[in-house]
Amino acid sequence: TPDNTPIGKPIANTRLYLLDAQLQPVPLGVVGELFIAGVQVARGYLNREQLTAERFVDDPFSDQPGARMYRTGDLGRYLADGNIEYLGRNDDQVKIRGLRIELGEIQARLTQLEGIKEAVVLAREDVPGDKRLVAYYTSAAGHAKLPVEQVRQALLEHLPDYMVPALFVHLDALPLSPNGKLERKALPAPGLEAALVREYEAPVGDTEILLAQLWAELLNVERVGRHDHFFELGGHSLLAV
Repeated sequence: TPDNTPIGKPIANTRLYLLDAQLQPVPLGVVGELFIAGVQVARGYLNREQLTAERFVDDPFSDQPGARMYRTGDLGRYLADGNIEYLGRNDDQVKIRGLRIELGEIQARLTQLEGIKEAVVLAREDVPGDKRLVAYYTSAAGHAKLPVEQVRQALLEHLPDYMVPALFVHLDALPLSPNGKLERKALPAPGLEAALVREYEAPVGDTEILLAQLWAELLNVERVGRHDHFFELGGHSLLAV
């Protein structure tokens, strides 16, 4: 898109690789993950062995013994002139039920809504085997909490339904680390109030009671009323099967 930023070419003593999931170079114009190699690459993170193993990997393209390259987590592609175009973070892309989803695009749409100050979208798997999009948002100064139904409908005007989060969690403030970065692990698991819940009316009859129990178990919600909607509670077609 026109907003993507060219970040140029590697400077002296630096090598940049754009690699696929098998750590093989991608062709010109194809998106890959950016790796940095060269004499300036450190040996790892201090006292962070697991993170070091994830980010600092052997450089198969170097003839220097023990050479390493740093996995940045950034996405990019080569332009025709040899410059690299930055395309965002790979942790901002997820795949749910075979569909690739840009979390950043959903977050941008959320923050464009009047009354929303900040937003972050995650793919959570609170129910094993069922990954769902969860949106966390805060209110702008002077604005009341936007109802889930209003936020959901506003997103559906601009995004395909598979990119609209199943659950919405309103927070007074996003959890931040001491250095001001978002603490994703501190974001709470969504509760019943995170789904679009209609006015509760107890199920009537054996069939409705059984269905409500099944839905509650499948969707990991506390209770299901007779007017609730399976998909509004976070369900989808595969889960329905």
